[in-house]
Amino acid sequence: VQLQASGGGLVQTGGSLRLSCVVSGRSPSTYYMGWFRQAPGKEREFVAVFTWSWSGGSTSYADFVKGRFTMSRDNAKNTVYLQMNSLKPEDTAVYYCAGTRRAGSTSINEYDLWGQGTLVTVSS
Repeated sequence: VQLQASGGGLVQTGGSLRLSCVVSGRSPSTYYMGWFRQAPGKEREFVAVFTWSWSGGSTSYADFVKGRFTMSRDNAKNTVYLQMNSLKPEDTAVYYCAGTRRAGSTSINEYDLWGQGTLVTVSS
């Protein structure tokens, strides 16, 4: 299974971006998909995760994105999205989509599938 993230860019404070992650390969439905981010000089951190795979469930978010970011999916396109609204300079980071076999995991150590990352820069 491979992950291809895209959609990053430069946006002003308060703006929006939508990240996409295309999931390809064999048996993508065995993974629960999530988003992480890594800001310059900081560790990679959890952003959002589906607590379901491809059949239904709910979504869990990090506190710092609740109410601003929304994770969704298009099963027909095998694509997961991260809609980011009301962006702040502290949201500047490389965003990664990732896959885990553990439903709803927020622990980076439980993710064994990673995309290449897409850079989001929020200017003040």
